[in-house]
Amino acid sequence: MDYIKLFNTTTFECSKIITQRYSTSFSLGIRVLDKSLHQPIYAIYGFVRYADEIVDTFHHHDKKKLLEHFKEETYRAIEERISLNPVLHAFQLTVNQYHIEKELIDAFLYSMELDLYKSTYDENFYQTYIYGSAEVVGLMCLHVFCNGDKQLYNNLKEPARRLGAAFQKVNFLRDMKSDYLERGRIYFPNLNIENFDEKTKKLIEKDIQADFDAALEGIKKLPFSARTGVYLAYVYYLKLFEKIKTVEAKKVLQERIRVPDLAKIWLLFKSYCYLHLSEKYLYKAG
Repeated sequence: MDYIKLFNTTTFECSKIITQRYSTSFSLGIRVLDKSLHQPIYAIYGFVRYADEIVDTFHHHDKKKLLEHFKEETYRAIEERISLNPVLHAFQLTVNQYHIEKELIDAFLYSMELDLYKSTYDENFYQTYIYGSAEVVGLMCLHVFCNGDKQLYNNLKEPARRLGAAFQKVNFLRDMKSDYLERGRIYFPNLNIENFDEKTKKLIEKDIQADFDAALEGIKKLPFSARTGVYLAYVYYLKLFEKIKTVEAKKVLQERIRVPDLAKIWLLFKSYCYLHLSEKYLYKAG
């Protein structure tokens, strides 16, 4: 028996469990990716999810120290190509195989650090946080999807960033109540929560829609192995965004808007059919 392979496989399985427990939407999206992409995308999600948990959840511990330890262990795992922390081992395997730049990891961990002490944001820090917490995650995944094709990666970098930004901004709108009441955070720049009205909400929505529109053009150019899963995530978040747009500003501050699990499964079916029928049409047309 190849025990190294067994060890590696079990660490990826740990990240898969994390993904399934924390996010039904991303789990559905990953399931319709080509099977060869499952393990590395689970590994990326497991890594970013646990880092986020440190700053959002462990209030009775020294979160700054925990994050610092996590950061040190991450870089050591990547350098030494091994970790007994299964999440970090699966992540380092992915980083090293797909040549994910340290700059992307640095930016992500910096955004996590911002959550330790920043509660409000100006435009500059807002853009920095969006880049580090969401856009670079999209770029990490793009490295996996492009699998060494540098020209394709460079061509799709901007749409991948815009998709990550759209997802994060929708999260900010969806979670305004919990972010403010439970964590004391307001991410949207220069926003006074007491003055969050329809006009302000419309301006935020216009910005998010522009990100969605730019991202879709990139999704169409992804390798087909990745396109269905990414398109599903796009459709899910767009559906959530459209639902939020129908809700009054004051209601956004009162409850967490969500898409029911049955609706997510229906979106999966529709997305799969749409893309596969489109692919067949394009093949015949060519």
